[in-house]
Amino acid sequence: MNILFQTLGCKVNQYETEAMREALLACGHTSDKDISVDAVIINSCTVTAESDRKTRQLVRRCRREFPNAIITLTGCMVQAFPDDANKLTEADIIIGNRDITKIVEAINNYKNTRIFSVVEHKNGDLYNTIGLSNFNERTRAFMKIEDGCDRFCTYCIIPFARGRVRSRAVADVKAEAERLAKNGFCEIVLVGINLTSYGKGEDFNICDAIDAVCQVDGIKRVRLGSLEPDHITDEMLSRFKSQPKFCPQFHLSLQSGCDATLNRMNRHYDSAFYKDLVNRIRNTFENAAITTDIMVGFAGETQEEFNQSLDFAKKIGFARAHIFAYSRRNGTIAAGLKSQVSNTDKQNRARLMAEATKQTEIEFLKSQVGNVYPVLFENQENSLAEGYTPNYTRVVVSTEKTLTGQILNVLIDSVKDDYCIGKLI
Repeated sequence: MNILFQTLGCKVNQYETEAMREALLACGHTSDKDISVDAVIINSCTVTAESDRKTRQLVRRCRREFPNAIITLTGCMVQAFPDDANKLTEADIIIGNRDITKIVEAINNYKNTRIFSVVEHKNGDLYNTIGLSNFNERTRAFMKIEDGCDRFCTYCIIPFARGRVRSRAVADVKAEAERLAKNGFCEIVLVGINLTSYGKGEDFNICDAIDAVCQVDGIKRVRLGSLEPDHITDEMLSRFKSQPKFCPQFHLSLQSGCDATLNRMNRHYDSAFYKDLVNRIRNTFENAAITTDIMVGFAGETQEEFNQSLDFAKKIGFARAHIFAYSRRNGTIAAGLKSQVSNTDKQNRARLMAEATKQTEIEFLKSQVGNVYPVLFENQENSLAEGYTPNYTRVVVSTEKTLTGQILNVLIDSVKDDYCIGKLI
């Protein structure tokens, strides 16, 4: 069969889609956009109500566009809300994200009888995601090393969609890095649902995963996905620093700069801890980039609380921030909290926070001017090549040469919009 893959959501979902793709191609199937589609696999997200809407819309659109194809729906929306997923009659196969291997088996053996299978996550589940040897059409490869979350933030459905924390063996992490290096990848991004919980209950932690990847010949850069601030210790920072291949970009999920709001969210730190961690990172790593996620309009957030969060974001000086308005999720504690913020206030606060963090982003980019960085070039169009520095600053250079996949030194000349302009040296 020729299979079309559709992914909604985070880097973990992207990884899992690639794992399904590789497993199905190994069974003799194809994934060619230029020929007729026999099957579609949709990997869903459920982080917000809007994510669920997009999933429903995508399933129905795929059925219209490919009326004779086998439509498979999987992912977090299916796992968290199986009854809602089952109502999507356009899907032929509906399987939760607990075991991707079932999806491969179901497609291989599909006999025109609808399949619905969602098995609940349980304590003691083992890490069982299929591994990879390639990452389709990319220069950087993501590598999933952890699944699940034990934190139960009051706004978040993900612990129900992903289960408890479980980690990939260090030996498996290194083996996959070796396969990726053999296929030409020189940068790996370690990802997970709660990445800094990697190794919880085991005799290893995130530092051991970094060390394992850095030991692989051919891998020149290792960076981390989103991190929970309160899990990061000085010992971890010291071990990160000891690896020359480690990239100093830290995506520290803030959510709010107001302590009262953080408490209602059941976040496990306060603004003072967060600020101190940022200072420790900046004292440890020269020119580190601090990026983040910030939520506005959480249940009960007053104007004063928002102002505190806004002021805090300005003071930290984020290199980049993803701003989003709180979305009520059925099944979470926050959905039932009183004093929900109006959509109008959410939109206004999102705009103000985005404007403020855009200014800090510009200031960070300006601070890069005059520096020389090794840039991994990922895309090229006509005479413009685009890539990223170790601290994940986007850089564009003018060149007649093909640079994709190469790491070359670049002098940063100026800033334009959300990127830097440089020249090869």
